[in-house]
Amino acid sequence: MSFELSKKQILKEVIKSGKDPEYFINNYCRISHPIEGLIPFRTYPYQDEMLKNFNDHRFNIVLKARQLGLSTIVAAYVVWMLLFHRDKNVLVMATKFATATNLVKKVKNIMKNLPDWVRIAEIKIDNRSSFELSNGSQIKAASTSGDAGRSEALSLLVLDEAAHIDGLTELWTGLYPTLSTGGRCIALSTPNGVGNWFHKTYVDAELEDNDFFPSNLPWDVHPERDKAWFQKETRNMSRRQIAQELECNFNTSGETVIHPDDIEYIKSTVQEPKYRTGFDRNYWIWEGFVQGEEYMLIADVARGDGKDHSAFHVFKISTMEQVAEYQGKPTLDMYANILCNVGKEYGNALLVVENIGIGISVLEKLELLGYSNLYFSMKGTHEFVEQQVAYTSENSVPGFSTTTKTRPLIVAKMEEFIRNKLVIVRSNRLCKEMETFIWHNGKAQSMRGYNDDLTMSLAISCWVRDTAMTVNQKESEYREAFFSSLVTANKKFDTTIPGMLGHNSFENRTENAMQEMQQYMWLLKG
Repeated sequence: MSFELSKKQILKEVIKSGKDPEYFINNYCRISHPIEGLIPFRTYPYQDEMLKNFNDHRFNIVLKARQLGLSTIVAAYVVWMLLFHRDKNVLVMATKFATATNLVKKVKNIMKNLPDWVRIAEIKIDNRSSFELSNGSQIKAASTSGDAGRSEALSLLVLDEAAHIDGLTELWTGLYPTLSTGGRCIALSTPNGVGNWFHKTYVDAELEDNDFFPSNLPWDVHPERDKAWFQKETRNMSRRQIAQELECNFNTSGETVIHPDDIEYIKSTVQEPKYRTGFDRNYWIWEGFVQGEEYMLIADVARGDGKDHSAFHVFKISTMEQVAEYQGKPTLDMYANILCNVGKEYGNALLVVENIGIGISVLEKLELLGYSNLYFSMKGTHEFVEQQVAYTSENSVPGFSTTTKTRPLIVAKMEEFIRNKLVIVRSNRLCKEMETFIWHNGKAQSMRGYNDDLTMSLAISCWVRDTAMTVNQKESEYREAFFSSLVTANKKFDTTIPGMLGHNSFENRTENAMQEMQQYMWLLKG
């Protein structure tokens, strides 16, 4: 208490606290416990390590499990920074404005519960989502709007549950310049799948490709948690919830269309291509044409000057093994020529082109080039029809139509093929796309800033293999069975009448038949 210390001792304690946040927090900070009320803040070893990292590194990114007290230790660190440093400007952002405000409230409560003699700066301006100290330091919560923090020079930016902040990639573009004068950043979060700003930044930090210092804090860093605690906590949790809330697992925590376990299996089948060729070296080949095998080539078409890519796969029909792939931005005419040449390389493969929008232009070019094994379907039913039959039908259209009706069907078929290990993927590019192919508002699509050209081409491949190819196989089997059932009869009819040369009377024929039968009578007797 203050009356127990002399002025000299107080000065000594203030200086010591100002130099060491760990000492200050463990000796003078108090926090609200949900059961015990106001208690002294006694940090755990992993929290002490975090304090050291916050002080030693300008940018920190923390991948954490739930309920480790990381928000509380950040709040205490912010109190130390505001109290013992002049004119510090701290901005807090979170998934919701209310969440950011709660962290500011936590900072304020720690500040107000300090001993009077340690509180060397008083709260001068006090608002619900911000407050300012008499030494000029201030903190405030901000919404996740596009202009958040743009007009300020920040000393510290706190991003709470950063993986769950929508559009953080764009927000960071505006926030980063506010730290250019030496400001710091603490981004902490549980995982929320891959592909978002938090995931990319954390992975790059581990590879030392950016300025962030990474920290990984799974559930078991807490000294009071053991396997019995884990089993009790996870009894009613899904696999995804466990990965997100406790295990710090990026892959399993996201709502990917393809289950993380299946993605891991796909990774085990990925191989480096034998050849990288083409005008842009984006045509990858794992296996060339094999005599006797049948192939299909599935293509998605992009304009060639946007963010999307034109892409195609070549699959061996018998095993659904990927043997070639392309992803690039050629012009439409160039792409049509590439498809024609690759199709011929693989034994006049069944060529399936998505016919939405500019895909029609590529199909028209392929018809002009005389490609003889294009995929056709019936309008409305999307039923496969062979090319020679399609030319005589008014209801047939070239290519495959990906519509609001067919898209869920082909995505479901792809998931089924992958789950049952009916398709063999070789491409690392395709595997990476699957990691960012997620459910968003009930629709399967790529994350913002990512592509799904290869993934959707694979989905069409699985659909065609399970429909058109199966129909063709059944028709072939039906034809084989039909022709096999045909027999030839080599029976002669006697058209002569009595008196004609060579006439064999009925009595003679009967007698001859009886004589032939006599030689087999022993079988009947036996």
